[in-house]
Amino acid sequence: MKIKSVEYAGTIASPGRTSFEMLPQIAFSGRSNVGKSSLINRLLRRTRKKIAHVSSTPGKTQALNFYRVNKDIFFVDLPGYGYARVPEATRTTWAKLIEWYLGEYSQVLGVVHLVDARHPPTKHDHSMVEYLAEIGIPTLIVLTKIDKLKRSERDASITRAIDALKVNHAQLLPFSSKTGEGRDTLLKALAELMRMEEEN
Repeated sequence: MKIKSVEYAGTIASPGRTSFEMLPQIAFSGRSNVGKSSLINRLLRRTRKKIAHVSSTPGKTQALNFYRVNKDIFFVDLPGYGYARVPEATRTTWAKLIEWYLGEYSQVLGVVHLVDARHPPTKHDHSMVEYLAEIGIPTLIVLTKIDKLKRSERDASITRAIDALKVNHAQLLPFSSKTGEGRDTLLKALAELMRMEEEN
């Protein structure tokens, strides 16, 4: 997939709104502070003039943010979850929004779920991956911040994530928003997902 054009298309803050044009969509999920916005900016080559807001305070993405890519697909940034300083009521609201979007939005082709490579998958990661499997949405696990690990630590992190989340090796991709490692591979995987959808 070559990125030719990118534009912020809008935000959905509560379940039920479907006013955007019905384009295929790929969602990006993960715990707060896992690096979703940084990954999206790197993926879309927006590292200087950022399109996805990167905050030093986790939990700032509080709605579904839609980015129209090449005028034919949306990348959707889901609210981060699991951040302790966010009130329980807010986490519940985010969970309901995410479940509505993933469960009822027929245009979702797949989910890129981000896990911090430096730490074991959390209970929230387990819950999300299990939920995606239950509702049958193709899922790719991306280990973020991989540049912060030594080679031996990288291999251990990959094995740990595969075993913990019960996914196969082909479903997991190391990624660095800082160096760009994994960008081309991820774009190829997303392009393949789009191609498969077009054939169905």
